[in-house]
Amino acid sequence: MLAVPAVTETHSLLPSAGALEDLLAERAMVVGHRRFLWTPEGTISYSDAHAKVERRAAGLQAQGVATGDRVVLLMDNSIEHVVTWLAINRIGGVSVPINTGLTGDLLARAVHTARPALLVVDAANLTEFLPVAATAEASDLPLYVNGEIPASRPGEIENLRDLADLESSESVRPPEINDLDPAVMLFTSGSTGVPKACVLSRRYMVRVGQIHAKYLRFTQDDVLFTPFPLFHIDAATLTVAAAVAVGASAALSPRFSASRYWSEVRESGATVFNYMGATANILWKQEPGPLDRAHQVRLAWGVPMPACGPDWVHRFGFPLVEVYGLTDAGVPIYQALDEPRVPGSCGRPISEYDVRIGDENGAPVPVGAVGEILIRGNEPGLVMNEYFAMPEATATAFRGGWLHTGDLARRDEHDNIFFHSRGKEVIRRRGENIAASDVEQGVDTHPAVRESAAVGVPSELSEDDIKVFVVRQPGTALTEPDVVEHARTQLPRYMVPRYVEIVDDLPKTPTEKVERVALAARPLTSSTWDADTQRHHKPAEHYDES
Repeated sequence: MLAVPAVTETHSLLPSAGALEDLLAERAMVVGHRRFLWTPEGTISYSDAHAKVERRAAGLQAQGVATGDRVVLLMDNSIEHVVTWLAINRIGGVSVPINTGLTGDLLARAVHTARPALLVVDAANLTEFLPVAATAEASDLPLYVNGEIPASRPGEIENLRDLADLESSESVRPPEINDLDPAVMLFTSGSTGVPKACVLSRRYMVRVGQIHAKYLRFTQDDVLFTPFPLFHIDAATLTVAAAVAVGASAALSPRFSASRYWSEVRESGATVFNYMGATANILWKQEPGPLDRAHQVRLAWGVPMPACGPDWVHRFGFPLVEVYGLTDAGVPIYQALDEPRVPGSCGRPISEYDVRIGDENGAPVPVGAVGEILIRGNEPGLVMNEYFAMPEATATAFRGGWLHTGDLARRDEHDNIFFHSRGKEVIRRRGENIAASDVEQGVDTHPAVRESAAVGVPSELSEDDIKVFVVRQPGTALTEPDVVEHARTQLPRYMVPRYVEIVDDLPKTPTEKVERVALAARPLTSSTWDADTQRHHKPAEHYDES
């Protein structure tokens, strides 16, 4: 393992952080000709990216965006997304990328939570975004569109501007900021299932990227590939920021696609990529072929380690490495690259963090016992500042000097951490943290649904599939396919349940809270409708990802 810088009480002696846009400027001066970003649509060098960030930052200032102002980005992975994010930070603003899969009330809630000063949206996302932009909270805000602006329809917002116009040749007026000021807000479902916006400091964005590069041994010769979106820590901090940290290249695919994955890996020249959720299993289940080793990849990191992990290196020629991290606190646990993997372990805590496995009061549990993962940084800025505009949730998360993650794990006598499970109200599906309450909200809008409860059930591909239990309104003839079809009209694709079971009632506590643990423990039976097979479940069936 690489040497770890000593942590002292003197802030000035801590590892150098600066700000991400400042590191970009340094890279532009030293290795400006090197490629900074790759996308399927094109590339940009460090020097060209820095120049574009400066022009856009000046344009944002000309529009009145000031230190601390938040700018909402509803954008897919692209060069324009990264440039806009860094330009916002350049003038002391806060970038707020929002899940492009959100629709309707969920999208409106995220935008209104951010309280933005300006909006930027891809043209492809404009139709879904216009009703939100036209609301009282957002109708007076400048709305910049990346791409061709369609002809406005009567009654829709008219304040549309071309993102290309948000540039200026004027010099940027340096903002008065420090490295613990907010830089980015990333939404996370957290451990309680309620979507929250993690406020991440300028120092967080740099140091978490630097630490990631350190423990996975990235160099300027690496190309870090990800198919995951920039509204996730994986792409924003652990790919783009980590690349800037060492002068490497970041390669951003718009989304995960098994059919084009390896061609994008080869085209981008990727040397490292990250897997998440079921993606490694899906790649593994593709038919083996002569191109399995036709790439330059030396390492893939992610969570959870799939069942095929031990055999992966023999087929593809490089290892899978498991880590543990979360938006709220970066990545405090890594596998040591120069030691054999401990089966089932996601690694050991690194010295930049303290990690405790605690009981309900936060006290350490005995070795081998399952408890909650508690985290704190050994230097400023390694943990989020707060949940934006949610003081009660922030106070609940930070107790006794520790961030309470809601995740469960155990520790062995050698300090290896074994992840056990996530917070009970969060469903982890295909790399997304999904609030059960959001699924229920969409299902409950059906007039024949009395109430519903969503839980995660194990998926054969890894992580969870969504199962929803539905209580019908008396006298109605609601069917399971009706529930799924209605959910498709109300929810993003990744939130639509695979399984539906109609029940007479839901188990509840004395305080009328649904007992999700009891529901999640129920097996799939012949009473469970499977939307993938369009029939009731048969225990012997296997999932077919085709």
